[in-house]
Amino acid sequence: MADLKEFAEQLVNLSVKEVSELATILKDEYGIEPAAAAAPVMVAGGGDGGSAAEEKSSFDVVLKSAGAAKLAVVKLVKELTGLGLKEAKELVDGAPSNVKEGVAKDEAEALKKQLEEAGAEVELK
Repeated sequence: MADLKEFAEQLVNLSVKEVSELATILKDEYGIEPAAAAAPVMVAGGGDGGSAAEEKSSFDVVLKSAGAAKLAVVKLVKELTGLGLKEAKELVDGAPSNVKEGVAKDEAEALKKQLEEAGAEVELK
């Protein structure tokens, strides 16, 4: 069981670039679509509203506004998402918009904290 825990720890600590590479490998070499695999998890959490809030395992990090330090937020979004500067700026300008979707609670909270420290207004859904 320790090996699985270690593996889970490694997955949680992957960078955005590494997650992207992993998704590509899973798709190309094994025919697994990571985005499609996340959908049943979201559906399974539906139904009773009270239990869904307790059992929710994936979160969307939503940028509500860039705040006063827009440039710092654009740079941070670029770094966190792996987007180009233009795409990161468009994401920030288009707020409210999803910075990341379907991330674990710990990662979502860490992203929220980083973005808020940069001056952004962020919400987890």
